[in-house]
Amino acid sequence: MTNNDRYTLRELNLMVRDAIEMELPDEYWVEAELSECRERSGHCYMELIEKDEHTNTPVARASAKCWRQTWQLLQPHFERATGQPLHAGLKVLLHVSAQFHEAYGFSWIVTDIDPTYTIGDMARKRQEIIRQLKEEGVFDLQRELSIPMFAKRIAVISAAGAAGYGDFVRQLEDNEYGFKFEVQLFPAIMQGEQVESSIINALEQIYSLTATSSPLNSPFDVVCILRGGGATADLSGFDTLPLAENVAQFPLPIITGIGHERDESILDMVSNSRVKTPTAAAALLIDNLLQVLTRIDSAQQRITMAISQQFATQKARLDSLQTLLPVLAQRFLSNARHRLELMEMQLQSYDPQLLLRRGYSITLHNGRAVRNPQQLKAGDEIETRVEKGIIKSIVQ
Repeated sequence: MTNNDRYTLRELNLMVRDAIEMELPDEYWVEAELSECRERSGHCYMELIEKDEHTNTPVARASAKCWRQTWQLLQPHFERATGQPLHAGLKVLLHVSAQFHEAYGFSWIVTDIDPTYTIGDMARKRQEIIRQLKEEGVFDLQRELSIPMFAKRIAVISAAGAAGYGDFVRQLEDNEYGFKFEVQLFPAIMQGEQVESSIINALEQIYSLTATSSPLNSPFDVVCILRGGGATADLSGFDTLPLAENVAQFPLPIITGIGHERDESILDMVSNSRVKTPTAAAALLIDNLLQVLTRIDSAQQRITMAISQQFATQKARLDSLQTLLPVLAQRFLSNARHRLELMEMQLQSYDPQLLLRRGYSITLHNGRAVRNPQQLKAGDEIETRVEKGIIKSIVQ
């Protein structure tokens, strides 16, 4: 081997650089999945990966970089369009050029990112998760639950010290109706890759407390999952199948207020009630109690009115009876007196003496009135009574 056959590493790398610049002079659109994505000194460093469709094992890897000047333009555009930052697990379509540096090796240099590709992939994943939830029969389970009428004991899943959680508590405490709520916080990570596992862990803690108590003595009436005060872009953690399954099948009604204006997350879709912000979640709970109070007040008014009406009706009847009673009594006595007079007249009309005075007579045999001559026989003694006396005779 001669000196002409040997190269220094730098010389060899320069040859590789020249070859790449010659063979790959253009820019290319490449589809890949991010296995890592980190920002340092204003630059973005990515690790790209391609997986086999059937085995899900990596079949290609590469590094990519987006320099500060380009990254400052691409990052906000991507987050506005997709509603989340670049992070591991996202499918991306990158516009890249090949670069080989003799000191740092090979990298793809990112000059553009197409957010519509990622949006399409996210939509496909969301639809697949929704399809699976419906197939499992759990998608609508939460909406079959009702927020209790007197929901005052609230389990909250939120980041400790988060502004949204503070706003939620203050709104409950300062409500204008004086309602008293009991709030217990179950801290969780609400941004980044640990959202799923952190919220599931908090749900398990709440469930363990609920499962050991009787239904009539449950420590909580409702669960609120709140997020506020952080970056509005990183919401990908709320679009996962395991988290959706846990929320959908939870035995207590769950209210989500994770503070975003874009389309509903899958977590929102499977929850019992979805509001935009933590303060809106507090307003929902206050309004729930206000509706109960309104119903109670309305029922009380109806009962009071019904009792008053009954009392007035009965009093009117009593007053009427008090007025009519003397009249009715006089009328009763008058009618009774009249009936007695009629009876007396009838009795007088049947008096035998009255008949005798009119010229009639009565024939008696053995003290009984003779009505038929056939009742008598010869030799019977009879009496004939007339007005002035008695005539005795013998039947011939």
